[in-house]
Amino acid sequence: MKAPAKPLVFVVDDEPLLIELARAFLEPAGYAVEAFRDADAALQAFTSANSRPAVILTDYAMHRMNGLDLIRKCRQINPLQKIILVSGTVDAEIYQNARAKPDRFLAKPYQAKQLISLVESVLAD
Repeated sequence: MKAPAKPLVFVVDDEPLLIELARAFLEPAGYAVEAFRDADAALQAFTSANSRPAVILTDYAMHRMNGLDLIRKCRQINPLQKIILVSGTVDAEIYQNARAKPDRFLAKPYQAKQLISLVESVLAD
């Protein structure tokens, strides 16, 4: 019998250190992590994926495309996609008037417990 697949989390952040931090928190908690250093690459992978990620964890402030743009584009493909927006530069007010909103918001810096419980609560919704 095959072990059940781990839920896949796309981690999108232009800071390699923060990608590794998210991976260090999520993998021991039973998640598979696919990391992207820019939103364009994440969107391309999302578009062509055979099985979509359970959750997308995206930073807000990135070079070419910000996290809200990525959320909007992913939701055009899959309106029910679960997405968590993280940021150390803005707060939840940034998406108040946005058409496509994240399921949750997490301020940086965050602790492992905070990230894992947010991912679990988004998946439980």
